Order: sequence, then C-alpha cells, then structure tokens
Amino acid sequence: MSLRSALIAGLATSATAQLVPGFLSRRDDSSCPNTLAVSYPAPVASKGWAYRLAANGFKKPRSIAFDDNGGLLVVDAGVGVYRLTIDQDKGETCVVMSSPKTLINSTELNHGLALSNDGKTLYASSSSKVYAWTYDSKAATVSNTNYTVIANMSDTDKTTRTLLMSQKKPGMLIVSRGTVNDQDKAARTLSSGHSQIRAFDVSAKKNGSEPHDFMDGVLLGSGLRNSVGVAEDPTKGGIWSVENSIDELTRNGKDIHADNPGEELNYHGVLNDTATDKDRGGNYGFPMCYTLWNTTGFPNLGDLKPGDQFPGPDAQTFTDVTCNKDYVPPKLAFQAHTAPLDIKFNKDGSKAFITFHGSWSTKNPVGYRISSVAFDTSKGEPSAQKSSTDAAVDILSTPDLAKCPGGCFRPVGLAWDSKGRLWFSSDSTGEIFVLYQNGTSSGDGGSIGSRSAVADSAAAWAVVLAAVVAGLFLA
Repeated sequence: MSLRSALIAGLATSATAQLVPGFLSRRDDSSCPNTLAVSYPAPVASKGWAYRLAANGFKKPRSIAFDDNGGLLVVDAGVGVYRLTIDQDKGETCVVMSSPKTLINSTELNHGLALSNDGKTLYASSSSKVYAWTYDSKAATVSNTNYTVIANMSDTDKTTRTLLMSQKKPGMLIVSRGTVNDQDKAARTLSSGHSQIRAFDVSAKKNGSEPHDFMDGVLLGSGLRNSVGVAEDPTKGGIWSVENSIDELTRNGKDIHADNPGEELNYHGVLNDTATDKDRGGNYGFPMCYTLWNTTGFPNLGDLKPGDQFPGPDAQTFTDVTCNKDYVPPKLAFQAHTAPLDIKFNKDGSKAFITFHGSWSTKNPVGYRISSVAFDTSKGEPSAQKSSTDAAVDILSTPDLAKCPGGCFRPVGLAWDSKGRLWFSSDSTGEIFVLYQNGTSSGDGGSIGSRSAVADSAAAWAVVLAAVVAGLFLA
C-alpha cells in the first residue's frame, strides 16, 4: 500500500469510528459503580444532558417524589409505595440506589402521590379516594393505619387521581379527575364531578376526620378529559396541567384522528388570589370542543390556527366561533396522541419539563420522550405563542419510534432532587432514571457522549478527511 493510500485509509477509519455507534469516543465511565443498562434501544439525550438508569424491577412505577431526607418515593401501580435511598452518589448521574423498601402495601394505589408541606403526611390515591398516612422520613416508616381525606371519585375509564400539594398556599391539595368515557355527557355538568381539577384544604384533616367529598373542592377547571400532569409555577404560583385529548375524532364526517386533536397545556389561575373565572374554574371544552394541532388537510379550516378550538361530532349546534369564545383555550398545543403525563417546573420557573408517555393506537408511534417548554418568568407564561408547534424541545427521546410501544421507554412521573437532578419513571419498563444537565449522554443509558456531540464530531472529521484527501490528490 502506498503512503497516500495508507494515510487515506487511516483517516477514513478514524472518521468512521466517530460515525458508527460501536466506535463512539466514550468518556471514561469505569469509575461509576452503577452498571445498570436498559434492554431495549436506549433513549438519546440532547446535547448538554446526561442520564442513567438508576433502578429497575418495578411492576408499573408512576408518580415519584423526594422526601425531606432525600428518600425517593415511588408509587408502583397495583403494588403500593416504595422508598429508595442513594447509597452512593458520585455526582451528576453516577448514583447507586438501595433496594426498594416497601412503605405501603396496597393494590388500590395506582398513580397519585404527594407529601404535606412539613413532610410528615404522605398522600396517595386510588381510583376513588385519596388516603393519608403519618410519615417519618428519618425512620422511613408510615403509620400502621391510614385515613381518607377525599372521597367519591369513582370512574370506570380514566382512573388516575393526580395529586399536587401547593407550595404557595400550604395545605391545599390539588386533585385531577378524568372522564368516564369519550362521550361523557355528564362531564358537561359541574355536579357530576367528571373531568375536573379541584383543590382541597387538607391541613386540618386527621385520622377520624370526615373526608372531603370531591365536589367540596375549589374548582380549578372543568371540561378536562384526562389532565394527568399538574404543576405549580414556583415564581407566580400559577397552576398548570397537561391534557390528554381524545382519539378517533372526525370533523364533518372526515377522519382527522391521525394528527388531531392536539394535547394541551392549560392554565388554571393562582390558588392564593382572586383569579377571574377565565383563569380559575373555567370550562376547557371536553366533550364539546377540541384543540387543533395540524392544519394540513383539516376540513373547513377557515381562520383556525394551531391552539384554536373546534367542535367535536357531539357538538352539532356549535361552531368554531362558539368553541373559541365560550371555552378556555390552551396556552399551547402539543402533537396529537403524545400523551403528556407529568409536568414539573425548574427552580426559577424558566422551564417546564413534560413527560410524553407515547401513543397507543396510532399507525406511526409518537411521543416516548421528555421535553422542556420555555417560560417567561416575568409573566409566568410560555415564551412561545399559542399557535406555536415547536414550543416543546426534546431533552430525551426514543431513537427508533417504530419499535414503540414494546421496545422503548415510556416516561411518566418526574421529581427534582436537592442537587438539581431530574428523576423520572418509565412504567412499561419498570424503571427509574436520573437526568442531569451540563453532562453528556450515550446510547446505553450511561453518561457518555450525546447524539449532538457525536454528530458534531463526525461532521468535523468529515471536513478534515475531505480536505486531506483533496490535498493529496491535488498535490
């Protein structure tokens, strides 16, 4: 082989090593004692983010939360509540977790989890009730008996009861309750309690107290099909939810379900002020009106833009004007069928992080990612306009959606720890992960190189290779 050929071959090999996943230039990660790895095509972190699989072996982990002693609480649907601690913390994503300790053994519990403001009461929900236990985070124990704080929420379809304890108005527990079906006529009337978010003062509730009826709560919103994720803005105190909209929708007899309606980001006002009806207690449309996501091929589009509302098949006397005038519009729309299940703000309220659990019935899978939405902290609102279709920026995504839902992660619950790391659960895979910004990530669930970094490096090598080859042949 000539010197010219050998040099070209060597450069080509180096460039290829940057392009082929098996040859990724990897940060030395051998010092991290956590060797857990996913068994499916691993999620890919965006540039500047690292992640790692922290724990596995759960049945169906949903909501998660950290207590004031750093313990991670996990609702395992149909099993109960576990507590894990970090046995070894090497910084960033390098953590080794303890074995899960069973705090509560209950097949009733399916999703909701919250702690009182002083950390001494643990709340968890079934499909019909919210229960409370006295909690000692130092001893990692709960009381032998529980008591009911909110009752009368039985539904047959959307059975999760998301819980959020307000930090701006201590003692106020927010509960989200979904619909019984997609043609839920009862949801049109407030007295049904269907498809509503309400807030309850549970500060005085003790064992033996009469529980709140769901209808006793302060109404934050109705017409909400399945708003599983609920959060409080840490700067302005606004209550926000992410809405899972309907499947199999038509408009004027034409099937539009592939790209519509959009999922929603909704605003519900502030608990500790005199919010107007538009901000708090408004009707957000379900089951009469839905949100436009994709305008392409949309029948009788008119002046509608993404984020605007339109009537569903059951609202035969409604017009587009009716929906946009009489109902509360979302602040943002998200891609149809992506299924947002949780939302958490960062400490300064500049970003909201959202888990998109992923579609279950679409021809082409969508979702299966975690994204962030930028917020204007001076206003306490999204920075993007309501009509934006790119406000949600992915920070962790599935590399091959064709393998979903069976061959990918499905993120659900989110929780921040005291070191600014964002943890999340994946219910279908029975896993808990940790995310950290300012690191890098690899394709195997470790903290080693990211898609963007690899792409940048590959591009740089390609330029070098092209220049050298050109120089050799033109010399």
